[in-house]
Formats: sequence, structure tokens, C-alpha cells
Amino acid sequence: MNLQEPNRISVIDPISPAIKRVKLLLFKPFDISKWFTIGFCAWLAYLGSGGGGGGGGGFNYNVPGRPYEQECPIAEGINTAKEFILDNLYWIIPAIVIVAVVIIGIGLLIAWLNSRGRFMFLHCVAENKSEVKVPWHKFRRHGNSLFLFRVVLGIISLFIVGVPILGIVLLIIMMVTGTVPNAASITGIVILGSITTILSIALFLVKKFTLDFVVPIMFLQTASCVAGWRRFLTILSANKARFALYILFQIVIAIAIGAIISLGFCIGCCLCCASLLLLIPYIGTVILLPLLVFKRAYSLYYLRQHGPGFDVFASAYET
Repeated sequence: MNLQEPNRISVIDPISPAIKRVKLLLFKPFDISKWFTIGFCAWLAYLGSGGGGGGGGGFNYNVPGRPYEQECPIAEGINTAKEFILDNLYWIIPAIVIVAVVIIGIGLLIAWLNSRGRFMFLHCVAENKSEVKVPWHKFRRHGNSLFLFRVVLGIISLFIVGVPILGIVLLIIMMVTGTVPNAASITGIVILGSITTILSIALFLVKKFTLDFVVPIMFLQTASCVAGWRRFLTILSANKARFALYILFQIVIAIAIGAIISLGFCIGCCLCCASLLLLIPYIGTVILLPLLVFKRAYSLYYLRQHGPGFDVFASAYET
């Protein structure tokens, strides 16, 4: 498929059709059973989503009745914790392993359901349908591929972000215990903190582009997440500034949606029952469904501007 250079790419233009999509999907006509069905798909799609001291003496200080060389309370606490851990390794290690396995298992299950739900919700928005069983089976391979991609991305994230964070923690401990000069520790913390911030932003962009654009490309063209990313890179490489503007505008949209939700929650506080309903995960998703449909539709209409090959609405009836 040959790519066409788009004549106009706007972050404003998708707003109007996205709003119309919300009306078409949820209000023409209003059907409460349709809301609950699409809301379930949306619920799956968003599951799991949402010193320095004074001058002079450092940490050693003179207090009447205490030796001058006495360790600071923080250092004493670290040593006490170290001794406790060493004396109880026989049960601490198995407990940590069991808890870690349970947490990882639950996290993987949520990520798998979430990956399948992304295609189910996209199916409902793109096709103007309220179905669960059909997209669950139809996009099984797509969801599993997305899940595996996210698992690999998570492992990579754990290392490239976790290692600098571990270094920061070690530097803080060494600074507190006085084993490394404060100036060297602070310098190291600033450098590692900057590296962590840059890597975190990069990982956020990968996740954002995957869910907003690679998933629709998979929906249209391939069941492989890697192949979807290759396809997306062909338009990203030619439109870096446009996608940077898209990310900035997404922040504006997130702020606006957050303000709407906060306002609704404040109004709901006057009606205690309505406020409590928002806190129930599935019911809260159904109530907020217009906002979720808008978010999903907005990215789809933005992607459509890059050519007919990226139009998930091409086969759907629109008014």
C-alpha cells in the first residue's frame, strides 16, 4: 500500500467528528443495554488503567549526654533493618517470592484482559456495534500479540528505568550513612534522575503511540503488534512535528476531561448515591462512557487524516 503525503493534519479537526461519533454511538437512539455492553468493553480496555541538613556538622552532632561520634537516627534505623533482615532470611525470602509471584500473576492477567479489551472497545467504536463475544474471538490473535509486546516492553522498562532508580536509592543510602561525600552523591542523583526522566518519557510515548495508533493499524491491517509498529513508523518518521503537537494536545484534552470528571464528581457529592456510583469500577465506566468514546474516536479520526489506509470507519455507516 503506497502512502500519500497528507495535505492537512490537524489536532483540531478530529474534535467535531469525535463528538458526532459519541452521539451516533450512544444517543441515536439512547439504549441503556447498548451503554452497558460497550461499557463492559471499555472497562476491559481501561482495566488497570487510571535534606539537606544545616551547616557545619553533617549528620554527626553534639547533644548533651550523647557522644559526638554517635550515628544519626536514620543510619541507626538502616543498620537495625539490615540486622533484622539478615536474622530472618529463612522466612523473608520465601514470603517475598510468593508475594512477587502473586502480584506478577495478577498484573499479567490484567494486562492480557486489557489487551483483548482494547480491540473489543475499538470494534464497538469503529463499527457502531455493542458486541462482546464477536470481537473477543475475532481479535484474539491481535490482543495476544499486543499483550506479548507489552510484556516485553514492561521487562525492558523494568531494567532501563529500574536500574537508575536503584542507583538513586543506593546513593541516598550512602549519603545518609556518610560513606560517600554529599557533593558526589547529589551529583550522581541529579544525573540518574535526569536519565530516569528521559527514559520514562520515551517509554510513555511508546505506550501512548501503541494504544492510540498501532492498535487501530493492527485492527485494519495485521494481527502482529511488531508489524503494526513498522507500519506506524512509516508515518511517524515523516510527521514527527505533527505527532509532537498531537501529544501536546492530548495533554490539553486530558486536562479538559479531568476538569469535567472533577466537576461531575463535585456535583455528584451533592447527590451521595451518584457520587458513590462513580467509584464502582464497571458502573463508573458506564457513566463516563461518552468521554471514553470521545478519547478513542479522537485518535482514530486523527489517524484517518494520514490516508485512506488508516481509516477504521471506512466500512462503517456514519451520519
